[in-house]
Amino acid sequence: MGVRLIFKNEVLTAALSGEIDHHAAREIRGEIDLTATKVKPQELVLDFSDVSFMDSSGVGLVMGRCKLMQLWGGKVEIRNLPPNIERIVSLAGLNQLCTIRKGDPDETNE
Repeated sequence: MGVRLIFKNEVLTAALSGEIDHHAAREIRGEIDLTATKVKPQELVLDFSDVSFMDSSGVGLVMGRCKLMQLWGGKVEIRNLPPNIERIVSLAGLNQLCTIRKGDPDETNE
């Protein structure tokens, strides 16, 4: 499990990997919140490209980041959900709180 954070053009991207369970969600939340509090991004992108498993703790992780970003007038976008996790996200109704994208439309080959 891990998270790699990239801040560019007022967007904080959290590239998540591995399994997101209770323990992992707590660590990821801490890292994202610490960085987000410092940089106050306009948008938080949660990239699930390399996530193999997520339980309800992951749903809570996303919901909490949505609330945090709302406090700052920002938004959350979820990208690259694997099919098994997309189902969980859909059932939880997270599409009502944030934008869900299939890929990374702004990705460039730099």
